[in-house]
Amino acid sequence: MDDRWLSVADIADYLGVKKDTVYKWLSKKIIPAHKVGRLWKFKKDEVDEWVRSDGAADKQEKDER
Repeated sequence: MDDRWLSVADIADYLGVKKDTVYKWLSKKIIPAHKVGRLWKFKKDEVDEWVRSDGAADKQEKDER
């Protein structure tokens, strides 16, 4: 069941960040997500690709590189 949709809490736990961080990324529209009714849902493979492409890096970190 690897292809199930993950909730905000699930994806925060998976990435090792707080839910507030996930909501910040959602408000900036930088994390791949899908809205289902009132809920945000995530596909693990899409989020993995986003992380690999440096999508999760802080803007300040990117500027320092």
